[in-house]
Amino acid sequence: MPAELLLPSPAVSDSRTAYWSRLLPPLAALACVTRVPSFTRHLWNPDEGYLAVQARLLARGGQLYETVVDRKPPLVPWLYEAAFAVTGSGTPAGVRVLAVLAQLLTAALLASLARRRWGDTSGRTAGVLYLLISVGLNPEDAQAATFEVFLLPCTAAAMWCADRRRWGAAGTAVACAFLTKQAGGAVLLPVLWLYVVSGAGRRGVQRLVAGALTPVLSTALVTDPAGFLFWTMTGSGAYATLTGSELHVLARGLANTGIVAVACAGLIAPVVRARRAPTTDLWLWLLASAGAVLLGLHFFGHYYLQLLPPVALLAAGALRAVPYDRTITAVLTSACACALFLTWGVLAPRTDLDHARRVAQAVSSRTPPGDPVLIWGIHPETYWLADRAPATRYLTAGLLTNYSGGRDGGRVGERYAVRGTWTVFRREAVSAALVVDDSRGKSYAPERVRGLRRLLAAGYEEAGTVDGAVLYVKRR
Repeated sequence: MPAELLLPSPAVSDSRTAYWSRLLPPLAALACVTRVPSFTRHLWNPDEGYLAVQARLLARGGQLYETVVDRKPPLVPWLYEAAFAVTGSGTPAGVRVLAVLAQLLTAALLASLARRRWGDTSGRTAGVLYLLISVGLNPEDAQAATFEVFLLPCTAAAMWCADRRRWGAAGTAVACAFLTKQAGGAVLLPVLWLYVVSGAGRRGVQRLVAGALTPVLSTALVTDPAGFLFWTMTGSGAYATLTGSELHVLARGLANTGIVAVACAGLIAPVVRARRAPTTDLWLWLLASAGAVLLGLHFFGHYYLQLLPPVALLAAGALRAVPYDRTITAVLTSACACALFLTWGVLAPRTDLDHARRVAQAVSSRTPPGDPVLIWGIHPETYWLADRAPATRYLTAGLLTNYSGGRDGGRVGERYAVRGTWTVFRREAVSAALVVDDSRGKSYAPERVRGLRRLLAAGYEEAGTVDGAVLYVKRR
């Protein structure tokens, strides 16, 4: 075969260049517009606060899974640390920009997938539809720069590479998705399907496995292998259960499912119609993502973001076979829903953030910069806003009581804590110059947690309240 046949002709190259030069600017503009609300407040939810505190601690010499812990893999904390190194650790602006770029990259990859399968128009449709529905959740979930936002380009990249039979790169993208958040590994299912139907030989699966395992094993070695395994895989048994909060959790699941249905109202009919199209891998992607939403049995809104890329692709594939006016209707319906959610994002109340700021101001006014403090609550952003180091590696009461699963009181307490945490907590917490009980009567309040009551009784005395939070200073 002549070598020139292996290269695209100038006409094809010009066509591809022209296509992307016309599509990327409007996609970038739409990505910026859909993320405008994210820039209107300092923090959107406690996950952002947790990541900000982790990044600051890592920059000051902390070690993941040892002096800085969470149930998540390390890529997003590292991303926050890198952004803070550029912009300073007092502002989330850099992370917000990275979130815009992540959404743009996801849209571009989806557009490329759709264009390869169904043509130029479907590519444009997929990219636009994805960005329009990407904000279709409670703004605290959709606008926050947390795990799922950075997970999505990894899953889209895995499918993009598998669609082109680039198995090593596909495996690496799956690994990046997993290292962003464990549920991202669900994209391995449609990737494996594409491998099977491709008829690739043994070398292909070897590249896929090597591409997937090498980054994960390298990350474990760079951090702490035992700690990485415990915090990302084996240490969350009590968290991943419905017991004790069934109605509370199921109500949240129904509510968030309804919200996503509103955002995708213009796409539901086309997606159902897509059953007639040869899109098995995309349905597997959607089903695997739905399994990821179910994983952990908590149904937080941001979990649902993982559903949106396959939904956008399935809709784009189905719309190619219907009259053009139906595509316009689907896009306009999605745009109207997008406008609704953006308005919600701009007007959303800031109750939790305002509370955290008031408590942080009290903490910073009562302690010198070098003194560690203990915030007993579920708002780790208070440490960040006060610019005070936590006295313990456990940044919320959730890891010590299991409350972080958003429970209504069932299976909350010391007996449901992550294994071994109280032994470490008792050793570290006594260094706190100030303790803030920010439980405000919830099921992890000191009167229900013997370990915290003993800590306070042994060395602290009450020194006032701030917005419902009780302050304790060391007894002299």
